[in-house]
Amino acid sequence: MSRSLFGTDGIRGRANRHPMTTEVALALGRAAGTHFRTGQHRHTVVIGKDTRRSGYMLEFALASGFVSVGVDVELLGPMPTPAVGMLTRSLRADLGVMISASHNPFEDNGIKLFGPDGYKLSDAVEAEIEALMAGRTDPHLAEPADIGRIRNLRDGRARYIEFAKSSLPRGRGLKGLTAVIDCAHGAAYATAPDVLWELGAEVIAIGTKPDGVNINVGCGSTDPSAAQAAVVANGADIGIALDGDADRVHVIDERGRVIDGDHIMALIATRWAAEQRLAGGALVATVMSNLGLERYLGGQGIRLIRTRVGDRYVVEAMRAHGHNLGGEQSGHIIMTDHVTTGDGLMAALQVLEAMTASGRPLSEIVDLFEPLPQILKNMRFNGAARPLEDPAVKAAIAKGEARLGAAGRLVIRPSGTEPLIRVMGESEDAALLEEIVDTICAAVANVAD
Repeated sequence: MSRSLFGTDGIRGRANRHPMTTEVALALGRAAGTHFRTGQHRHTVVIGKDTRRSGYMLEFALASGFVSVGVDVELLGPMPTPAVGMLTRSLRADLGVMISASHNPFEDNGIKLFGPDGYKLSDAVEAEIEALMAGRTDPHLAEPADIGRIRNLRDGRARYIEFAKSSLPRGRGLKGLTAVIDCAHGAAYATAPDVLWELGAEVIAIGTKPDGVNINVGCGSTDPSAAQAAVVANGADIGIALDGDADRVHVIDERGRVIDGDHIMALIATRWAAEQRLAGGALVATVMSNLGLERYLGGQGIRLIRTRVGDRYVVEAMRAHGHNLGGEQSGHIIMTDHVTTGDGLMAALQVLEAMTASGRPLSEIVDLFEPLPQILKNMRFNGAARPLEDPAVKAAIAKGEARLGAAGRLVIRPSGTEPLIRVMGESEDAALLEEIVDTICAAVANVAD
């Protein structure tokens, strides 16, 4: 079975336009509820969301779909994506749902599904749910006495706050550190500052006043300039910039410099390897992670295992081979000893722990490797076009790879959520790299319309 609604991170699109409509959300609730309704127990789904205005619309439609097939609904309200995965497993729910378009602007929204183990669903399960959505749903409707119930789970935030705090060793707090936390006016606005404060840090919180439309606007991991300025202005030890649903993070050192996911993973992997808790002696990352990271890890005796782009594929590889650390350059950091998906706050806590353990500033402990020059350009195309199948594009890519040789690499792929071709290249020769990437982009542009 194939998927057409689901992309690399659930279903995503412009709010109130297909597929982000109440009709699709209602059908998804019915189909997913039907798929996971097995056994005679009372079935439950937990639903979280970020702060987009359209979240209310989709939340109520999904809830209606679930209760119509006899599944009870626990509404979490604004809650980080990793909290939904954690609470799904903790509450022994049959399914978890997060309504969010992550780092995208407020005009977009999305729906991510988690299984009872707290992990995102596999491609195969998503395809089965799509098949149910495409068929008749009436036969699955519950009898009047069996219609599900809807209630608000009022202690969800407190549960997640305590869970996040428990990821640090007992007795290891953050007293003496000053942290800027930028919540992107998103899902973590009511949880992340409290976690840091309760662990002992002095907290400067920004991006904590959502109004339904300001999520990710001039703030968060997609635009950390406000957090950088706050770190420098306040003499803070660290800045933490989350995205709209708080599953990714960039940290900022005391000088105001942004640290990406590759450097965060290098720091955590090195510490865990030294403490003999890096399972399998490997880090799992995607094809987008910098070649400099791979070379550094190799020098430390740590393997880098690459997957296709998408944190779900990183998690699948981690689970398949027994690894406990993985992530993406974009800031998704997955630590399966603690969480089932990327958790920006908990990744930042690992960085803070490294700072307190070493007694050194962030700038001194995070510069573990020099990244190769990397260029990423996004080429938009008409959804009906197939640029990567064009002979001229294929020829430009092949020629570029030959010119780079072993001193660099190219990764050209379609976006899983937007009509974009992402052209990424790395090379020790920055001028050569720019020429090659521009040539490939020009070839894509010729067939993109």
